[in-house]
Amino acid sequence: MKKTIALLLTLTLCLSLLAGCGGAQGGYTANNTEYVIGVSGPLTGGAAMYGKAVANSAQMAVDEINAAGGLNGIKFKLVATDDMNDPTKISTNYSSLLEGGMQLSLGTVTTQPALEFKNLSFDDNVFFLTPSASGDAVPANPNGYQMCFADGNQGKVAAGFVNENFAGQTIGVFYKSDEAYSKGIFDQFKANLDASVTVIETSFSDANATDFSTQIDTLKNCGFIFMPIYYTPASLFMTQAKDTIAPNAVYYGCDGFDGIDNIDGFDITAIPQAVTMLSHFNSKAEDGAAKAFIDKYVAAYGADTLNQFGAAAYDCVYALYGAMEKAINEGAEIPVTISASDLCEILKAQFEGGYGLANAVTGDSIKWEPTGYVNKVAIQYVIKEAN
Repeated sequence: MKKTIALLLTLTLCLSLLAGCGGAQGGYTANNTEYVIGVSGPLTGGAAMYGKAVANSAQMAVDEINAAGGLNGIKFKLVATDDMNDPTKISTNYSSLLEGGMQLSLGTVTTQPALEFKNLSFDDNVFFLTPSASGDAVPANPNGYQMCFADGNQGKVAAGFVNENFAGQTIGVFYKSDEAYSKGIFDQFKANLDASVTVIETSFSDANATDFSTQIDTLKNCGFIFMPIYYTPASLFMTQAKDTIAPNAVYYGCDGFDGIDNIDGFDITAIPQAVTMLSHFNSKAEDGAAKAFIDKYVAAYGADTLNQFGAAAYDCVYALYGAMEKAINEGAEIPVTISASDLCEILKAQFEGGYGLANAVTGDSIKWEPTGYVNKVAIQYVIKEAN
């Protein structure tokens, strides 16, 4: 009899805990007084420039929305956790976000952590729209979407640029062989490259990421070098190669180059070569939504962390807000205590149904494909002209 009573008490306690936390699936939302947006990113460490830009920009958008009255009077709250670009921290961060009431998410800032986040969020049916985790597999599940270009799309667009401008010529490629971001872009780049383009390729890994003399020697005669890598190794390569690579050569990167002109200890003006990148954000824009964002961001946070990762995060918040507003206008109910899973179903219906964001910072007309990939126009951005 005592065992039976003990079992009943245990069961009652478990059910009580689940009810108080909103259930195991969909997050802890029963006591929310604001809509909670969660995000995990590198707020410290080597990639902190990206994480800080995302956190700052998303908070700026949240503050603007709240100042304008929120969504039908309900305000939003952003909760950002630090993962240091380390996927092993995602499980803890994700649990912390759920316990903090997360109902929808910006996912993660970088790709490797995102591959962990996507599985956890799929299990709980939490909708996420990542500003910058560009891996092709990040939006593989129906609850995940990207505001940034997927690696494959970046590779395809970069290949198109090379096909148009370097047909019949030889180019160089420098990539990181043991990184999903870099290898993913390179694979799609090579798969979409015109057969008339000759590629001299060389790579590096974590084991040899400090001395690029061999790779520089391999590429020394290339006038155009495609570098689908992050800004830290790119800046190191440029510094070590500045007297070997031809001064009129062009470095061409993807979104990983963003912020390369603001790295502590790296003087980009000392690099004689031109530094360019594929982008969806012009940080030197002189008009439109991008200019308005730049002015507000610099006034609030300074220019050191101004980059396209942050611009995309700003657009992400407005995209989520706009999708929720549209759903409510169409008859959906989104109470402040809605579970993450229920909200996910509402947002999936919007994004799958052709919802789009107009006149945004990273595109005049933004929509999403059924794959979760974003559909918008890319620009080629010149970070620095050749000296």
